[in-house]
Amino acid sequence: MRNRMLSMIDLRNLETFVWVARLGGFRLAAEKLNMTQPAISARIALLEEDLRLQLFETRPRRGVLTTSGQELLRYAERILALKDDMVRAVGGNTSYKVALKIGVPETIVHTWLAILVDTLSRNHPTLTLDVEVDSTTNLREGISTGRLDIAITNGPCNDPKIRSEFLCAFPMAWMASTSLPIERNGADLASLTAYPVITFRRGTAPYGTIREFLDRNGFTTARMFASSAIAGIVRMGLDGIGTCVLPPAVLQQELLDGRMVILDAGIKLPPLEFYVNASRDADVWLTQQITDTTIKVARASLERLAADQRI
Repeated sequence: MRNRMLSMIDLRNLETFVWVARLGGFRLAAEKLNMTQPAISARIALLEEDLRLQLFETRPRRGVLTTSGQELLRYAERILALKDDMVRAVGGNTSYKVALKIGVPETIVHTWLAILVDTLSRNHPTLTLDVEVDSTTNLREGISTGRLDIAITNGPCNDPKIRSEFLCAFPMAWMASTSLPIERNGADLASLTAYPVITFRRGTAPYGTIREFLDRNGFTTARMFASSAIAGIVRMGLDGIGTCVLPPAVLQQELLDGRMVILDAGIKLPPLEFYVNASRDADVWLTQQITDTTIKVARASLERLAADQRI
């Protein structure tokens, strides 16, 4: 009887159970699996019926496992991991179908995201990608809650459930439109701050670093304009509204055609460092493959840019 009951278990219901348990709630599991909450509840109900067990407490929160649920989780994770290993061993990458949610900041979009997506598409022809562009704060929240499988963030994620690896560092520079009457070489801080300083939004590491640098050097009244969109910063810079502090890598075309120039003021700004983060609960083999590819693409792209002397 027990063997017949186990043979009837749907692996989709088992996977749903694992995600509800990992994320601690039906709503988060629904978001992760792109399902409605009633559909999640229905799958859990079917699994409980098949096993003749109650897997989650009904109060105070439905995402809390019962003793039986805790015991099942250990076996369920092993069963699903074995299933993935079997598919890879028998069919290889071409038969391993999965949807992956990747979160990236806008800096990556303006530099090497397209190269990464193209490389992943060629290396994993059955992989489906959902790319979310957002701030580091929201991307950290997304990877911690399981909404994202992989996230690229400015700085590492300090969450024990997340694996963080250093990805790359973008040099930062002071730049301006050629329409502004500022010396390209030897510009002093007074001339750089004669116009508003335009950079990333308030609350980000670059904004804080620049503000602290200006205050420390006696320019406490220097104006700063902030934007959450790199395109907005670049547009304001091109229009001569102020000087820009950004990674030159995001203005390759504008620097190449001479509309923007890097201002050599002898000021060394800290680089913009990015990390690639993956959940320890995700498919370790696949996320490590994606992480390794991301690191190779990022570093190769920055090396090419450095060789072209554009950053």
